Amino acid sequence: MNSNRIFSFALIYIILTTRIVVSQSFNPWPEVNPEMKPWTRWWWMGNAVDEKNIGYLLEQYADKGFGGVEITPIYGAKGYESRFIPFLSEQWMQMLDYTSYKADSLKMEVDMNAGTGWPFGGPHIQLDDAAARLVIKKYQITDGLGMPERIVAKTELNNKNAKLQALIAYNNKGRIINLTDKVDPEGKITRIPQKGDWVLYAAFCDNTMQKVKRAAPGGEGFVLDHFSNSAVKHYFSRFDNAFGTNTHGVRCFFNDSYEVYNANWTPTFFKEFERRRGYDLKKYLKELAGEGDKEIVARLKSDYRETISDLLLENFTTQWTQWAHQKNIKTRSQAHGSPANLLDLYAAVDIPEIETYGASYFPIPGLKYDSAFIRKADHNPLFLKFATSAAHVSAKKLVSSETFTWLGEHFRVPLSRCKPEAEQVFLSGVNHVIYHGTTYSPSDAPWPGWLFYASVNFAPSNSWWVHLSGLNSYITRCQSVLQQGVPDNQILVYWPVYDLWQQPEGLERQIAVHDSHQWLSNPQLNEILKKGYSFDFISDRQIKGSTAAEGKLYTYPGTPAYSLLFIPECRILPVETFKKIIELAENGSLIVMHNLPSDVPGLDQLKHKRKEFEHLIKKLKLQDMGNGLLIAKDIKGQFIVSNDVEKAFAMLGIMREQIADAGIKFIRRITEAGTYYYLVNHTQKNLDTIVPLNVKAETCILMNPQTGEWGLIPFKQTENNLKIRLHLTTGESCFLFASNKPITNAPEWKYFKRDISFTIGGPWKLEFQSGGPAIPVKRELKQPELWTNLSDTATNSFSGIAYYSASFTINNLPADDYLLELVNVRESARVFVNGTEAGILWSVPFQCRIGHLLKTGENTITIEVANLMANRIRWMDKQGISWKNFYDINFVGTDYKPFDASGWDIMPSGISGPVRIFSLKKEPSVIPE
Repeated sequence: MNSNRIFSFALIYIILTTRIVVSQSFNPWPEVNPEMKPWTRWWWMGNAVDEKNIGYLLEQYADKGFGGVEITPIYGAKGYESRFIPFLSEQWMQMLDYTSYKADSLKMEVDMNAGTGWPFGGPHIQLDDAAARLVIKKYQITDGLGMPERIVAKTELNNKNAKLQALIAYNNKGRIINLTDKVDPEGKITRIPQKGDWVLYAAFCDNTMQKVKRAAPGGEGFVLDHFSNSAVKHYFSRFDNAFGTNTHGVRCFFNDSYEVYNANWTPTFFKEFERRRGYDLKKYLKELAGEGDKEIVARLKSDYRETISDLLLENFTTQWTQWAHQKNIKTRSQAHGSPANLLDLYAAVDIPEIETYGASYFPIPGLKYDSAFIRKADHNPLFLKFATSAAHVSAKKLVSSETFTWLGEHFRVPLSRCKPEAEQVFLSGVNHVIYHGTTYSPSDAPWPGWLFYASVNFAPSNSWWVHLSGLNSYITRCQSVLQQGVPDNQILVYWPVYDLWQQPEGLERQIAVHDSHQWLSNPQLNEILKKGYSFDFISDRQIKGSTAAEGKLYTYPGTPAYSLLFIPECRILPVETFKKIIELAENGSLIVMHNLPSDVPGLDQLKHKRKEFEHLIKKLKLQDMGNGLLIAKDIKGQFIVSNDVEKAFAMLGIMREQIADAGIKFIRRITEAGTYYYLVNHTQKNLDTIVPLNVKAETCILMNPQTGEWGLIPFKQTENNLKIRLHLTTGESCFLFASNKPITNAPEWKYFKRDISFTIGGPWKLEFQSGGPAIPVKRELKQPELWTNLSDTATNSFSGIAYYSASFTINNLPADDYLLELVNVRESARVFVNGTEAGILWSVPFQCRIGHLLKTGENTITIEVANLMANRIRWMDKQGISWKNFYDINFVGTDYKPFDASGWDIMPSGISGPVRIFSLKKEPSVIPE
């Protein structure tokens, strides 16, 4: 593809996805559509849904700022069996139609799981189409003795009718005989080696017998064989019958993380392997079983794993997406957990989706970390970039994330914990957050309603539901910007998957969230990210599809230009990939290798491939420049080998963002009108300093996604960067828009400095409004105090909403503005000053400006406070009240043991400490030096 055509594709893509900024009524916040709002996974328990409750609940969700729901049917609640609706039945499709109709009327959208529970499977999947596994059994024979009457493996097989696929005999002199066609249908062998010592290896295609996990009515059955083209086609035939040619209002079909266990085979594997890898795998059954020369075993396993990856990509992911497109429906998928190259799987769907699992630690003062009840996140932070990288290099506009899964123990997660967790996925490139999640619960289900384990309960039964719009508005503003234009990352980083595949241990290699510190172990990459370099991962397949033009790298029509391709520490590299990398350099691209790989993968034509690999290295004419630096001669671009990566980057003009030195995390998006920076302070310190950014601008605008405020700021443009003043309190974030056009008639951003403070004195009234199990009596307090400190059984067991109110006098208002600060909020609050809402305080820092609401003389303040559900649940479990009444796993805690809150301590609830008002002095807007 020529460079002009590439540029045209990129320009068209930017224009179509960017809000053009030339207008006197300029507003940097894009117009919001449903995809910019947060969505939530909506579990239909037992499919026991009806139009009345669907309509009511969708109205509640829309009111709190959700843009869509993803329907995932699961097991049901006990006692409601008469309401269960079989999945994909006529009645179920009617409920789907009503959901889509109602959602559309509320300007929401609908996705649905292309199955129930997970993974894909169901009642129409028989053993021929079910997940399969390889079983290898050995027989020792000496001079024809020791051979069993039949070649069977009854004790090793799940399916007693499993088929023998190969029988190979090996003797101690290296002779190999294929006896597969010497076995009759009854398993009796018609030819037995007579002389010498022989070992026979029999390969059976067995079934895993795994069934759909957490299945809903009508979805129970075997998990399908994801590697089989015909099995996958048969699986979706059920949807063909239910959907016909109608989308039924579905935007996307969804596929959850790959949790198919021990599935390492498919009936056609031997044939597929030989077609793709070029040799007969049956002759290597001994090595496939892990025996023999370790290098041969490792190379064979690499070829096996590459074949498994190909089959999963082509027969499942690609076929599924093509099938969905025939119905004008998109696909959204989680590839992690798969025994395949995740980058290729993510790129093969319309919306790649990553997942967060557990709680990450952030050193933000005041951010509550419920350490005794938290399931710690165990993923490598780089893992979050896999889905986003695949989207970026394949020109996908949206990247989603299943967010807040097991963020904490049930009923103990405040909204404030959600903010930095969401920010870390935004910083990885996600721009379409899906909450995990919300359970459909009918109006007649007693509190706390129907619940799904492993989730934060984003539902009306949650005490902080009244304040959820604070979080959702923040997510919406962030995503409205992060969906603009295209990502602006400098570097492509090769993922050396063959280093992972060419290992002798095991067979299939599932690449999952929880062991990502092992399969993605590369401290160097974590370090360059921390230093302020921005990058996307790229696979061998994606490198092969890349082009070079005018010194830049392009991975797909419509994608942005990358400045450099970096190959990190890598032991094994395919010849085809190495050829393409050199070709890119010859066409003008910049290439940096940490080291020269030492070998090629696989077993087929090994001598020839090694010779070709050596030839490619010689072709580069690498010159030794000293200090471990090698540079290729006579090449249009640059090809550098160096273990000092930062030095190599600097030699090639790849500049890092120095703002990272202050601990500020960032991501960039580039549009036709300019560049957006998303800047986040997850450090324990407040920041107020001059920072450089690697961008040029005619105008700079700061934007606060928490409040929606924005304004022009002064800046100083230098040859290499611009400098701005950045004031970010710990826990805060902002957007910086560097416009390439002058913008006039816009407000100025106000930098404030705290001045004098005063505390609102008493008396304070405390009144409980809604919640349970009972409404405590009103109180009068000398100062704000946690209601759980009042030594009252009713307040200690209460979960819900209470109001703290007081009056205070201000004689004059000389300051430029005033800041209200709440010292200790358990757990979220909405503030009213003189009867007008000032804002929802749901995250660190718990503060808002209120100058426009104050008046001289007497003022009133009312603080609406929501605590967590924990204290009421604790009371219910202590009383022995039955509420955990669900099928399947029922309801478990973070330890996956039956949930019981009766032993919990009372969780602090309410507000305490001084309620302070600071006068703010506006500081002059000056151009940074």
